[in-house]
Amino acid sequence: MTHEEIKRHRVESVLKEIIPEALGTLDDARINALLVTDVVCSKGRSDAKVYLEPSFLSIQEQNEALRQLRKVAGYIQNHCKQSEGWFRAPKLTFEFDTQLEKVSRIEELFKKIETKKETEE
Repeated sequence: MTHEEIKRHRVESVLKEIIPEALGTLDDARINALLVTDVVCSKGRSDAKVYLEPSFLSIQEQNEALRQLRKVAGYIQNHCKQSEGWFRAPKLTFEFDTQLEKVSRIEELFKKIETKKETEE
């Protein structure tokens, strides 16, 4: 692992801790309750994608939350910058993480295959 990759991973882990704190300071209850599942920084650490847990929100609520998050992204970046003493913080973009849904679907398919295999034998 190169020195640059280590720095990037360090920034990602710090952002994973700080962003939920920043979300907690906001007045919007929909945004306060969001869970950060992962943060992935670009190679130069100038941009970061923040992945959020979508499990308890409908599609409409997810779209509304993303719209609100785009509005407060500057505030969250400022919060991260100030709390860590950074000169600049990465530009944040927010997405809902669909990995958990995909994993659960794959597991269900494996279970179906297993039960089908057992019934054929």
